[in-house]
Amino acid sequence: MSNVKMLHDIDPKEKLKAQIGDLTSLEVFNNQVVIAIYTRPERTKGGIFLTPNAQSEDKIQSKVGLVVKMGPEAFMDERGKWFADVEINVGDWVVFRPSEGWNITINDVACRMLDDVNIRCRVQNPDMIW
Repeated sequence: MSNVKMLHDIDPKEKLKAQIGDLTSLEVFNNQVVIAIYTRPERTKGGIFLTPNAQSEDKIQSKVGLVVKMGPEAFMDERGKWFADVEINVGDWVVFRPSEGWNITINDVACRMLDDVNIRCRVQNPDMIW
């Protein structure tokens, strides 16, 4: 199911932020980035319902997520090789390969911890990626 418009009762960014809660006590080191995994809602705008299994699979196979925390050296590159003219911030939707990083759960939210160089691009809407 690619590029399907999903029906969101709540903005997915605000929903993930509320679910993951306060992360001030989470100290992320070096160039690590913590991504909250985007899970599609149960229904598309066209009225098609996703099975709970399909939604559960997003926690493993999703390629898009919300940056929720970064280490102090994330996206810093003195040589300008990787991140010239790129600024990634907490609250950005980013794309990555599902097999990269560590799967972790923070406050019952599926997350992935990645090296900054494993983030491939930024998107405005998580539904455009599958």
